[in-house]
Amino acid sequence: MKIYLATDHAGYELKNTLRDYLSGLGHEVVDKGPFAFDKEDDYPDFIRPCAEAVAADAGSFGVIFGGSGQGEAMCANRVKGARAGVYYGDLSTQVDSDGKAIDMITSLREHNNANILSIGARFLDEEKVKAAIKKFIETPFPGGERHVRRITKLDL
Repeated sequence: MKIYLATDHAGYELKNTLRDYLSGLGHEVVDKGPFAFDKEDDYPDFIRPCAEAVAADAGSFGVIFGGSGQGEAMCANRVKGARAGVYYGDLSTQVDSDGKAIDMITSLREHNNANILSIGARFLDEEKVKAAIKKFIETPFPGGERHVRRITKLDL
C-alpha cells in the first residue's frame, strides 16, 4: 500500500519515526517533507503536495502531522479528492445522542472514506499513532448509497 507523509516542525521527528515503521511493515512510503527541521516552516508547503498526491493516486493514503493537526487537515481538505480527518487519541471515541460509542477512526473511514489521517503530534505518543494509522489503513470503506452520495458532493 502507498502511504504519503507530510508534517510541519511540530511533527517532524514523529513523521520520520513513522516513515521508517511503515516502510518496515512493507508499505511504500513517500515522504513529502520537510526533510530538515525548521521551527519556522509553513505546513501548507508540505501538506498540500501530500494531499494532491493522495487525491491523484487512487487507493493510497496520507498521514499528516502537526501540533494539533487542525490546520493541516484544513489545508489538505482544500484539495479536491482529499478527505482528511483529525485524530487526537482516546478523546476521539465519542458517545452519540443514542448512547452508542463511536470510534472516530472507524467513522472517518466507514462514513467519509477519509484518505488522509491528520495527527495531533502534541497529543499522542508513538505507540498510539502506530495503532491509529494501522486501524485507519485497515478499515475498509463499505460504500453505501448515502455515504457515496455525500462524499461526491464534497467535490462539486
